[in-house]
Amino acid sequence: MKRLDDAISAAGCAAYVAYASSKDADFRYLTQFQVSDPLLYVKRLGEEPGLVVPQMEYARAAAEATAVPVTRAESGYLAYLDEDKEPWKALAHTAAALAGGPVLVPGTLPYRLGRLLEGYGEVVVDTGGAVGAMRAVKTSHELAAIRAAQQATAAAMDLGIAMIRRSSAQGGVLLLDGEVLTSERVKAAMHTYLMGQGCIARETIVACGEESAMPHRQGAGPLRPDEPIVIDLFPCDEATGYYADMSRTVVKGEPSPEIADMHRSVLEAQTLGKSLIRAGVPGADLHAAVVKHFDEQGYESGAQGFVHSLGHGVGLEVHEAPSLSPSGGPLAAGNVVTVEPGLYYAGIGGVRIEDMGAVTAGGFDCYTDYTRDLIL
Repeated sequence: MKRLDDAISAAGCAAYVAYASSKDADFRYLTQFQVSDPLLYVKRLGEEPGLVVPQMEYARAAAEATAVPVTRAESGYLAYLDEDKEPWKALAHTAAALAGGPVLVPGTLPYRLGRLLEGYGEVVVDTGGAVGAMRAVKTSHELAAIRAAQQATAAAMDLGIAMIRRSSAQGGVLLLDGEVLTSERVKAAMHTYLMGQGCIARETIVACGEESAMPHRQGAGPLRPDEPIVIDLFPCDEATGYYADMSRTVVKGEPSPEIADMHRSVLEAQTLGKSLIRAGVPGADLHAAVVKHFDEQGYESGAQGFVHSLGHGVGLEVHEAPSLSPSGGPLAAGNVVTVEPGLYYAGIGGVRIEDMGAVTAGGFDCYTDYTRDLIL
């Protein structure tokens, strides 16, 4: 927690105050506690963090949380509630009393709580994202959790692609086991497998043909032969909270010359991007190198062609720091990033290939071990 103490001190504050549930990645990172209802977290400068919990959650928090649990009665909340007559006021009173001075708060702190806290002293919003910066550099335990999630993701990807490979073309669509093979069937099979591995996938992309030209189009309906099928899978391991992220583009049959050329260029761009990763290299430089590669091959960047950043961080959120984009700063050893160049053209289709791995002092430890072939 030294980095959080440094942020508290730099802001001239006495404590860091948050109010959230484990749906908030910063809260889960700080507490290692899974809970549906929001709880008050207070980290005083130089002291162990405290977590205000209902009596019914005290024993579980004592066993699972990295913050020291304090019951609502012990924190003074129940007495303040009797005095203040309104839960938000009692919560602010509790936070202020535990903090003992000016407070540093995340930008996600509920507005009402923030305004009420101002009645007790200075409130400084952590615009620098201290906890997000801490989360960006993973420990060995976190790296292992992300690697495990990616292994499950690769297996699910293989299951989905195997369904497409086993299909046959008839009447302009793909059939599998006598039934039309749809985006929904492939997603359902991958999701079911992942659930068995303790992972939950949402908003999975299986987009065919014209739909593949829209990077985040989830896709629906029959899959068709000779057209690009972009599959993007980013499940979360329920036990650890860590995400994986992986994309592949495949064609059952013969791709158009345009798609074949796009796939070749995207594959080269990804290989280039991965080869340049190492601690200290700015994400902006990696993005620029791939833009230059595409430009030299006649593919533009902007409204069409390469329309998104080269990659992003992955952890307790599927999109977090650092960024491999025009604004991306220097990478650090322990960052986990995706490398996912893509090309998208209306009337032709899209191609994206995405791998994920850890930044090291001397390179890129790729966690994705799966073929990048286009043709099935």
